[in-house]
Amino acid sequence: MQAGIESRNCAIVIEAAVVAYREDVALRGVSLAVPRGEWLGILGPNGAGKTTLLTVVNGLGRLLRGRACVLGCDVSRGCPAALRRRIGYVPQGLRIDPRMPISVRDVVRLGACGRVGLLRRPRPADERLVDSWIERVGLGALAGRPIGHLSGGEQQRAALARALVQEPEILLLDEPTTGLDRASREEILELIRSAHRERGMTTLMVTHAHRRAAALCDRVVLMKEGRLWAEGPAAALLREEVLDRLYDAEGDGG
Repeated sequence: MQAGIESRNCAIVIEAAVVAYREDVALRGVSLAVPRGEWLGILGPNGAGKTTLLTVVNGLGRLLRGRACVLGCDVSRGCPAALRRRIGYVPQGLRIDPRMPISVRDVVRLGACGRVGLLRRPRPADERLVDSWIERVGLGALAGRPIGHLSGGEQQRAALARALVQEPEILLLDEPTTGLDRASREEILELIRSAHRERGMTTLMVTHAHRRAAALCDRVVLMKEGRLWAEGPAAALLREEVLDRLYDAEGDGG
């Protein structure tokens, strides 16, 4: 990378990243640059390293070797709290104990607390933003219900609202439509697209939905066995013959 490229053009720069969990190598020398404002799709078979790539960006994936720079900050050995507040993260498949005494509104409010600081009380404007996003993800009638009493798909909606109320500069999505029916998937993806455009966010989305990725993403990276297998425009890569080779089988098309 040329000197200064991180601050001038890119929200994320990863160079020769190696990540391992005990004896399992999850990333094998991955290098990637993501321009500010880009929507990047990340696709590949299970175990390809897709989720691990997201953890490197939010500072939860410690590098054995290599370097990662996010919003001008070196996160190779972790992510400072001030930077993490600028990154929204929606994990795949929340697992919440139904006995947990925390409501949907409380969960979404955590996003606002992450933005203003845990020790500061959210302002009226923050509370209005919380209520706005609860409505936008379709959970207005469930705002006071314990989060553990919601279905998996409804919990995913709450997780998305929590991330977006944070007003992040980078949004990380790990299979954000898990557990949703087709109509709900389209609704949530359209919400993400609106937020991406409104805020000019840099969005990274792990997905198996090839057709939707082709319609939404500016660019895609295809991963396999912990490596970047290919990268380029979505329309060029998300074709049946390419996906057949990636998955060593027929692409499911998403």
